[in-house]
Amino acid sequence: MCLSGGDDPKKPSATGAAGGCPSSAPTAAQLQNDPGVKKELQDAWNDSDPADPAKRHEEGGWIYMDTTTGAITTQRAPAGAQASLDLSTPPEKEGSVVVGKYHTHPNPTSEGWDPGPSGADTRVDALHGVPDLIVADDGNHTSGPDSRRGGLGGGPGYPP
Repeated sequence: MCLSGGDDPKKPSATGAAGGCPSSAPTAAQLQNDPGVKKELQDAWNDSDPADPAKRHEEGGWIYMDTTTGAITTQRAPAGAQASLDLSTPPEKEGSVVVGKYHTHPNPTSEGWDPGPSGADTRVDALHGVPDLIVADDGNHTSGPDSRRGGLGGGPGYPP
């Protein structure tokens, strides 16, 4: 497994550093700008049925980085309820670590819902130690640290 450095100085890593391997965990902004993550955020938003008061629910999942190639992938969690989603147990992906998570807040601000991170989001995100990208009707929000706590080490799930 390659966690830092690399022997090909011409090959950029997923975080933009020189070297064949990713040298650090991506930031929340880098994750939000990743084309695959952008598509998954939009798909999760659409699947959360924000326009249907009877069906709206939270969608979300985990964002992984392959520690050898730097490739970023996502995995969706089972659908949540109107205002909750369980992202506490990310599945392990061989050769990858969790570098972020994401979820939707499909309840409209026009009905008095707060689109940003809830108090529960803030507390859980501090424990999980990875950026949380939140999609709401007024745009995207983030919670938790700016990048994976402790870098790419510490096991495949949430960092210690």
